[in-house]
Order: sequence, then C-alpha cells, then structure tokens
Amino acid sequence: MSRTVRHLAIGFGLTVIAALAHAQTTPVGVWKTVDDDTKKEKSLVHITEAGGVLTAKVEKFLDPATKADAVCDKCSDERKDKPILGMIILRNVKQNADDKALWDGGEILDPNNGKTYKVRLKPVDGGKTLEVRGYIGAPLLGRTQTWTRVE
Repeated sequence: MSRTVRHLAIGFGLTVIAALAHAQTTPVGVWKTVDDDTKKEKSLVHITEAGGVLTAKVEKFLDPATKADAVCDKCSDERKDKPILGMIILRNVKQNADDKALWDGGEILDPNNGKTYKVRLKPVDGGKTLEVRGYIGAPLLGRTQTWTRVE
C-alpha cells in the first residue's frame, strides 16, 4: 500500500470516528424519560433536527398505566385535547452560540400539567444521557430531568 493511500485511509477513518463521536454528543436521537414522582420509565421521546432546529415528539408510552389514547386536556395551546402519543413536546431549540455543549432557546411542554417551559438540553456522559432543564425566567428557577439514550 502506498504512503498516500495509507494516509487517505487513516484520514477517512479518523473523520468517521469524529463524526460518530459528534453524533452521540448531540441531543438528536431516541430518549427514555422517567417520571419525576414515581421514578418509573415513562416514555420514549424522539428528538430530530432540521435546519439546525431541534424538535421532539412522544413516540411510545413505557408505563402500562398510561392509556394509549391519553390526551393533553390541560394544554392551553393548539395541543389542547390532542393525543399525547405523537405530540410535539419540544420545539425551536438551537445550539447555543456561546456554549456548543448546550442547546436552548426553545420550549418544552409537560403534558401532565399542560404548561410550557423554556428549555436547556445538555448531553452528558459522552452523549449517553441528556440533562433536560425546564424553567421559567432563568435556568436557576426550574428542574432537571435526566433522559437516557436508547439509540
């Protein structure tokens, strides 16, 4: 193998590894949520990216006590009385310009109480978990959930 071919192969390999590592440190993917009160697995949420903007929807209920046809009866926007399964609960989130490890600027909906909160996402542990902070006003005034990556 010539030196040039070997360098190209090594360069390609490093590029693939870097791309995979970067992909795992973004919030994009499927995440397992846990109920704050019961600590039981609650749902699977799928976060997608289009044009640098993140959106997430509820893909599956994991708690057998949750009815498959549950609706957001406490929502006050266009999601009122709509099925929670398939519902967009995260929208307009972008990577922070000053801190590339954070995504913020959008909102998250808590279908249990129908309230929307400002949101900040931070992949941690090499992208295996996601800190999801919902807050009103400043990030100090809120709560953080830890979601676990499924894929």
